[in-house]
Amino acid sequence: MLPRYPTLTILAFGGIMLLTDVVPALHDYKVMDWANLPRVLDFVDRNRSAAPELEEQQRLRPETDPSRQARYPLDDNEHDLDHFYQALHKAEGRGQGAEVRILHYGDSPTTADLITSDARALLQKQFGDAGHGFCLIAKPWAWYAHRGADVEGSGWIVDPVNQSSIKDGLFGLGGVSFRGGPGATARVKLGGPHTRIEVAFLQQPGGGQLRVFAADRDLGVVNTGGPKLQSGFASFPLPPEARQVSVQALSGPVRLFGMMFSKDSPGVVYHSLGVNGAYVSVLAKFFNEAHWREQLQHYKPHLVIVNYGTNESVYPQFVDYASEKELREIVRRLRSALPGASILVMSPMDRGQRMATGEIGTVPAIPRLVAIQRRVAADTGSAFFNTFEAMGGLGTMGRWYAAEPRLVGADFIHPMPGGAKIVGGLLYQALLHGYNQYKLRLIQQKSMVAGK
Repeated sequence: MLPRYPTLTILAFGGIMLLTDVVPALHDYKVMDWANLPRVLDFVDRNRSAAPELEEQQRLRPETDPSRQARYPLDDNEHDLDHFYQALHKAEGRGQGAEVRILHYGDSPTTADLITSDARALLQKQFGDAGHGFCLIAKPWAWYAHRGADVEGSGWIVDPVNQSSIKDGLFGLGGVSFRGGPGATARVKLGGPHTRIEVAFLQQPGGGQLRVFAADRDLGVVNTGGPKLQSGFASFPLPPEARQVSVQALSGPVRLFGMMFSKDSPGVVYHSLGVNGAYVSVLAKFFNEAHWREQLQHYKPHLVIVNYGTNESVYPQFVDYASEKELREIVRRLRSALPGASILVMSPMDRGQRMATGEIGTVPAIPRLVAIQRRVAADTGSAFFNTFEAMGGLGTMGRWYAAEPRLVGADFIHPMPGGAKIVGGLLYQALLHGYNQYKLRLIQQKSMVAGK
């Protein structure tokens, strides 16, 4: 017999696992796939083949095979990414102030900096590191994370754009606002040195004050009061030794959006802007357009990535009758605010579901949604990256779930770090391929001019 308390703990844990199967609202948070339970005692001899690694690779149709990359280049017939590529070209030359700014809007994987952190690391290794970019003030969700920037805070009323009782649409760059009074604090631990911090807040009548600290130094006070509601920003240089930055509300009310960390060096700044449960309506309807324009124009991105679709894929009527209209509205808003910026529509990954046969297949609406996104991108002169096809197409999540190590969770939606790394690498390879084609066109244009 087990002792009482360990027994109760095991039973409680088992009950929590069962809840995700019996409560519909929790289906996306499954931690156990009971259909695979018989496999626990099915020990397979992995040395049955003379080349087990090759056998496993063929079984999984590995998405990291470089020969597959050329099959899924970016669709960019209008060369909309040239503005972005031009900025990359300057950064590659390591000229002073040559900074490339990317905004990546997405859903739950992006909230944990999955996919985006891998793309960021690869781009910064190739073109230089100009800083981590934008972080929220505190964790709106327990799994909110940024690689290289640990965020924590206390004393805030947290308002995600899609779950807030506030309907004014003023949620900053990242889609979450934080309301607090005296004593509310936020801290970010940095993985490496940065030279500047910028605090984003809402300037409002009667707004309170903040104090900013770094490496135990008082950097200054920010007054968030003003005659009208508008975006506010306060920037401070960081001491070289600073690895922790904190913000404290001195008086209230204050309403903050986030902190941005940058470096005085050429390279890429990749802002990961995920909202849990997000879908196209977040940017098309829930963001106040004038406020979002202020934010976009302040951060001056060279490239905006719009990466939605997973959450709406299980609502086929929304996919067929609303998703196209709302994606077009997003592109319209971006073109209006940032007429010179590049826009990349990035399709969702595969989303799996258990079929009647017991196999893990693709949610039926996913291919239709991807086709809609491709059409909108083409019609609006935007670039398109087909994540779904690049990672393997139909049934990919089933193969990823069977992979060793596993590449996707038991919900067949959220990638494990290994799966996220594959997708981030695919995005990077596609952008790099497009950039190399851009440089080739520059050389050809110079040759034509020289030949005249």
